[in-house]
Amino acid sequence: MSARYETIGQYLLKRLYEEGVAHVFGVPGDYVLGFYDLMLKGPVRHIGTTREDTAAFAADGYARCRGMGALAVTYGVGALNTVNAVAGAYAESSPVVVISGAPGVREQREDPLIHHRFGPFRFQREIFERITCAAVALDDPVIAFRQIDIALAAARRHCKPVYIEIPADRVLAMGYPIPAEPLTAEASDESALAEAVAETVALMAGAVSPMLIAGVELHRRGLQDVLVALVERARLPVAATLTGKSVIGERHPAYLGVYEGAMSSESARYMVEQSDLLLMLGVTLNDIDTGIYTARLDPKRLVRAAQNEVVIHHHRYPRVLLQDFVAALAVAVNARSEAFPVPAAPEPSDFPQPHRPMTIARLVERLNRALSPEMIVVSDVGDCLFAAIELRVHDRSEFLASAFYTSMGFAMPAGLGAQVARPDHRALILVGDGAFQMTGTELSTHARLGLAPIVVVFNNRGYSTERFILDGAFNDIADWRFDRLGEVFGPMQGYDAPDEAAFEQALNGALANRTMPSLINVRLSPEDASEAMRRLAGHLQSRVKGEG
Repeated sequence: MSARYETIGQYLLKRLYEEGVAHVFGVPGDYVLGFYDLMLKGPVRHIGTTREDTAAFAADGYARCRGMGALAVTYGVGALNTVNAVAGAYAESSPVVVISGAPGVREQREDPLIHHRFGPFRFQREIFERITCAAVALDDPVIAFRQIDIALAAARRHCKPVYIEIPADRVLAMGYPIPAEPLTAEASDESALAEAVAETVALMAGAVSPMLIAGVELHRRGLQDVLVALVERARLPVAATLTGKSVIGERHPAYLGVYEGAMSSESARYMVEQSDLLLMLGVTLNDIDTGIYTARLDPKRLVRAAQNEVVIHHHRYPRVLLQDFVAALAVAVNARSEAFPVPAAPEPSDFPQPHRPMTIARLVERLNRALSPEMIVVSDVGDCLFAAIELRVHDRSEFLASAFYTSMGFAMPAGLGAQVARPDHRALILVGDGAFQMTGTELSTHARLGLAPIVVVFNNRGYSTERFILDGAFNDIADWRFDRLGEVFGPMQGYDAPDEAAFEQALNGALANRTMPSLINVRLSPEDASEAMRRLAGHLQSRVKGEG
């Protein structure tokens, strides 16, 4: 169909599909039903979720795997329910397209008191303007196509969410194709780029123990291949930040683990902090990635490349794009032939021990041995996230988490988005009992779609992170029988794992089950915690008590 005869709704769906979005998550509502009906007639598939916020989390997980994700919800009660998840996508640079139905243009003009309204009709768009990089309302057919193109280009360019509001009476309105204006592409200052690369190459040639810290922006900009080329040409050991975890395959011989200041393992911390030259590529210096600002990073030993500048010692090179700097450095750096250290052979495992209660350390040790190249790990926040630092996924971009925004409830719906985006992978979803009680209903959507994730519930009967910061009865929650949720959610295999023998049996059963979700209810002591959790809690306690 020529663009001349396309409706606004058809054009939006066509452009989403061209951007790689083959699925749109959401909950139906009257103002968006016309748009949903259009989806039934084209290649973009609707994935119904149990709540609007989980649709946004799912679109976030999808975007991290496919480069862009989308959700469609109704006005007011639907869109406003996504605000937290969209804010998380903004904070973590995930390009999510928020499509909201709205009352028709004529209805808005007549200004009636209609349902879902909470103030002037512009209020919703103004809210989303604060948590997206572009927000448009498709109320004018003459410019609607151009608005869609600009919004999607902004999502791609900035790796941030965008908001598209489509009034109900504009979904089937004919749009007007306008000759596309070429968007001005970002470009590096060639002189600044050349000087930054030359200075970095000279510093690397004189360094005794150079190494690299890889951050989340390498994920979002799709620079994983270039990173590996640089690492292998220069024979650089590499650590990742927590938000950048799995930016390089974690079984690669150059990989040292996650560095986050005092939260790091001793080996990773030593290697980073003794280095005489640190290349920090795509790293955001937030409190999580710096271990609540315990990272020891001497500016005199740093080369730091962010999205739009490179800083070397005290020299600043503006207008140098991250992708250009990494690509140029990978070509210009002196090639070295030294072999990477051979990783030590894993210690023989004595798991399971009869009648031995489950602990987080032993749980993660066993999961590490179970990880296969087809698995993508999706972790919620809390101790499951800190424990997962020790997991080593096989390939790049196979670990997803709300590691900076740290929103509870991320993993179950994001795991749905990840599995829909990458059907060749199987999700291993790590979630605390508190987070599961927020958004675990999305497991029913996994079951309805015939997906087979393995869900491991860290069940310590409460909010463990908060317990270790400041304990109180407010951290206790209801003790759910997670292993029996299949009776409510649909086909699901549930397991109860109070000890190692039961967990071993459950894990083997879950690995073999590829026809439905498997959920393992791992019973943990409320006093148990990962080492990273204990280190983190010690630093946070003084803040909560007003000591720092």
